[in-house]
Amino acid sequence: MTPGKTNLITDIPGLKVGNAQDAALKSGTTVLTADRPFTASVHVMGGAPGTRETDLLAPDKSVQDIDALVLSGGSAFGLDACSGVVDGLRAMGRGFAVGPALVPIVPGAILFDLLNGGDKSWVENPFRALGRAALASAAKDFALGSVGAGTGALAANEKGGLGSASLVLEDGTTVGALVAANPMGAVTTPGGRHFWAAPFEIDGEFGGLGPDSSTGLGRGSGSPKLDAMMKLAGEIQLPSEGSNTTIAIVATDAALSKAQCKRLATAAHDGIGRAIVPAHTPADGDLIFAAATGTREVSADSLGPLCHAAALCLSRAIARAIFHAGPAEGDILPSWQGK
Repeated sequence: MTPGKTNLITDIPGLKVGNAQDAALKSGTTVLTADRPFTASVHVMGGAPGTRETDLLAPDKSVQDIDALVLSGGSAFGLDACSGVVDGLRAMGRGFAVGPALVPIVPGAILFDLLNGGDKSWVENPFRALGRAALASAAKDFALGSVGAGTGALAANEKGGLGSASLVLEDGTTVGALVAANPMGAVTTPGGRHFWAAPFEIDGEFGGLGPDSSTGLGRGSGSPKLDAMMKLAGEIQLPSEGSNTTIAIVATDAALSKAQCKRLATAAHDGIGRAIVPAHTPADGDLIFAAATGTREVSADSLGPLCHAAALCLSRAIARAIFHAGPAEGDILPSWQGK
């Protein structure tokens, strides 16, 4: 397996990604869409998810194809980004036809970035407009780091961000991952330079420093992120749950059923567990969508390798998100690049 041409999820033919963000808000939205509707499912392992229309993605539900997936900042407010994407798709003539009506199907998930130093004093929810703008910008090439849903993301020790990675399997099938990394846990080992995902790095894609040579790792409990958020909250006590989250999409050009997409999403959670310590906590809403464009027929025994590749891509995408994050005015944590 080797990375695709751009090492992005859009190495899968037909997929496009768009980002929109507001620097003052320190938040934004990311949209994944395709040239035509695609199959998708979802698996949640975090304790505090925030979602829209994910029930439709269960294998036993009647909707078979969707038009887009949304990852957004903004906590519950960010779910309105899906409405902006629906507006834009409807204007394009996209959607599920019900007689003369078109209904775009757009599931989404959000992360918590309301305590990151940005101005959250809006009067009108800004995320609907951000969603529509992200859709309008969708293309094969897109930026990583402090953009889209990763704009205001924070990991335990440094800024989070938006990341992506891809792999082409021996049979030519392509797998990719797209992630907004905002975990309670750490993406870097103590000292903040080495990534937990380092054993899976390819061609120095997130710095090439290799694995941390220390042993006995993972036992520390300090979190600069939590300390900084508590300082912003002042005397208001932070809730013990719901102030983090890593949300992701894994995708392939293979022809998969909804049930197979569900298994792909479930297996891809290994990628979070390998790249973030700790992962899937009660304070995270960790969630993975899986999407299949169906343009490539695969053998019955191909699902195992696809699941393995999806987990590898997601680990790498998480590290790339933090690696590419950049500094901005008002940050409450440094970026990895700025340390």
